[in-house]
Parts: sequence; structure tokens; C-alpha cells
Amino acid sequence: MSFTNGVSQVLHEEHQATMALVERLEQFIACHRRDVTPDASDTAAVRLLSDLATGMENEVQRHFAFEEERLFTYLNTMGNEAIGAHLTDEHALLRPIGARLARLAREAAATGFDAAKWMEFHQTGQKLCETLRAHVQKEEMALLPLIEESMDAETEAQFLKEYRETT
Repeated sequence: MSFTNGVSQVLHEEHQATMALVERLEQFIACHRRDVTPDASDTAAVRLLSDLATGMENEVQRHFAFEEERLFTYLNTMGNEAIGAHLTDEHALLRPIGARLARLAREAAATGFDAAKWMEFHQTGQKLCETLRAHVQKEEMALLPLIEESMDAETEAQFLKEYRETT
């Protein structure tokens, strides 16, 4: 999918990157039973853990904050309060899960998994995958098209500049 609005396009690209990371996490979890602790020093595991630590922090901090502070506020002024309120509620559920998974990924990258840490990582990862997948689908199907159709060029340019400056 491609958007003509730059804000929608950037968020769409970030959603794609996040979903690719979620798919890698799902594959990692699926390849390792709950009761068999994986080797966190494996090259693919090291890369995944590093990507999770940085990716989840970016998703739950920068991306969510921009949506809440700029996009949802903008949509509220356009009379579209419900979508922002709903997605903000989902962000509130996702933030602690994403932060927890990022912390667990950093710890596992540094010291490996023991049975308890693996169980916590496994459960947290599954919860994040389920919740984040549904959230991204809602944003792709409702939020981004709404931005696409309602945002004027001047606001688009301003928001896109602001968002890129937060990188």
C-alpha cells in the first residue's frame, strides 16, 4: 500500500518495519518451546534481541507520542475524537508490554536466558505480537486513510518535518 500523504506514508513504513519485527519474534518463539531455554548468543537471536530492544522503544515512545500529541489532536479538531481516544487506550495497553519486552531483550542479550527469564520473554512476546498486530491493522485500515483524506498540504508538511526531527 502506498499513500500520497507523507505522514501516512512514513507511519505506514514504520508499521511495516514493526510487523516484520513481530514476525521475527513470532518465529523465534515458535521455534523454541516454552520449557526449552534458547541460546541467546546465537547470531540470529542476538540480532533479534537487539532489534527488539531498540524497535520497541521507538514504537512505544516516538511513534505513539507523535500520534497522540499531534495526529489525534489534529483529528479531534476535525471532529474525529473517537479514533484517537480508542487508539490512545490501546497505546496505554501496549506501552508497558513493549517496554517490558525491550528490557527483557536487553537483559537476555547481556546475560542470556535462564528458565524464568525465557518464560517471561516467551509470554510477553506472545502478548505483544497479538496486541500489536491488531493495533497496527486498525491504524492501517482506519487512521492512515483518515489522515490521507482530511489533512491539508500545509499541515502535512509541518507534521512531517516535526516527526522527522524527533528521529
